[in-house]
Amino acid sequence: MSLEVIVLAAGKGSRMHSHLPKVLHKVGGKEILKHVVDNVSQLNPKNIHIVYGFGGDMVKNAMGDSFDFVEQKELLGTGHAVLQALPNCSEDSKILVLVSDIPLITSETLTRLVDSFNETGVAVLTSVVENPAGLGRIKRDADNNVCAIIEDKDCSSEEKKITEINTGVIAADCKSLKYLLQKVKNDNNQGEYYLTDIISLACGEKIPVRAVVAAESKECEGINNKVQLAEAERYYQKKKARSYMIDGLIIIDPERVDFRGDLEFGANTTLDVNVIIEGHVKLGNNVVIGSGCVLRNCEIGDDSVISPYTVIEDTIVGAKATLGPFARFRPGCVLEDNVHVGNFVEVKKSKLSNGTKAGHLSYLGDSEIGENVNIGAGTITCNYDGANKWKTKIGNNVFVGSDTQIVAPVEIEDNVTIGAGTTVTKNVSADSLVITRAPMRTIAGWKRPVKKK
Repeated sequence: MSLEVIVLAAGKGSRMHSHLPKVLHKVGGKEILKHVVDNVSQLNPKNIHIVYGFGGDMVKNAMGDSFDFVEQKELLGTGHAVLQALPNCSEDSKILVLVSDIPLITSETLTRLVDSFNETGVAVLTSVVENPAGLGRIKRDADNNVCAIIEDKDCSSEEKKITEINTGVIAADCKSLKYLLQKVKNDNNQGEYYLTDIISLACGEKIPVRAVVAAESKECEGINNKVQLAEAERYYQKKKARSYMIDGLIIIDPERVDFRGDLEFGANTTLDVNVIIEGHVKLGNNVVIGSGCVLRNCEIGDDSVISPYTVIEDTIVGAKATLGPFARFRPGCVLEDNVHVGNFVEVKKSKLSNGTKAGHLSYLGDSEIGENVNIGAGTITCNYDGANKWKTKIGNNVFVGSDTQIVAPVEIEDNVTIGAGTTVTKNVSADSLVITRAPMRTIAGWKRPVKKK
């Protein structure tokens, strides 16, 4: 049987106190709903149907065009939501129904649930928790078989003591699911059609009911407010850090690092505290990332050292580079081997070739800089004329003195020396000295002006 997935994402999430739909808040830099969809996609379903309601346009724009979006115009409960999507499902499919606010759910757990019955039946994913308040309880019969799910608001005082809870994840064959949902009534305290009612109905109809208990309750916890969002974030980060450390990454303190994307790394590579990884980051062997660095969609070669509080975005860094502290690399940079960029230097859409150094307090934008160039403190490539960006080209073995302004478009050939305080506005031929400094004057016996009394 093929597998189809229905994700229930129509709720507003009013307890989030946000203009965003709950499912678009992020854990690990990715929307909650995307986590759910990515995890269930590993089961290779034939289709994924997303039932939306509040903020539907935002949900669809965030998720893209790869899904079947079904609107739930009236929020009449989870059973009603599933009924909106079932007409789009094949009769001979297994249906996996998930709530959309469980970003930590794993594909392994979902696979166990789907595989717990053959062609006909219903299966529910349950979890055992210390505090079940507010959650639907799993009711079992004398033979320990699941016979019903009781919503918290409908629980008796004895049923409220049950610690096995419904996770909101149910699997069933399509025919049984349609048949059972047609029998669900809304005679409950909320006046809603509960998907969970199909469990007791299935038992009454002698349709096999299975229960799979999640090995880790945390993966099934829903997010309903900002406190739970932060708790999910920290659990996700610790789990990610542990996985990377098992694979050999050195993390000085796994409680103080954030992964908001994917990381590749070589041997003996180290992350210090408060490092943030975003997008796709690739680190070579023996790379050291100092505290407070932000790395986004970048690649850093072997034996490079990134000193604290350096930001690197959409940049390729070669081997044995030393960058920072407090340096910033904006998108489009390529740094070859043995490049040194020091504190308070900003580089944007530029290439720095092998052995080039920019020690401190400079801006290099839209530049192509050759090998073994020295960029003095306070150097600026003036790349923007108020309307257009222009390029600066600097050859090999150029020495740029401090407090230099290079006004693009301009090309400086090999072995040029630029004196401190120079403004370069024209192309410079090789082996030249360039200096625009005004002659120094000394006036002896000079007295400063004073205020009149």
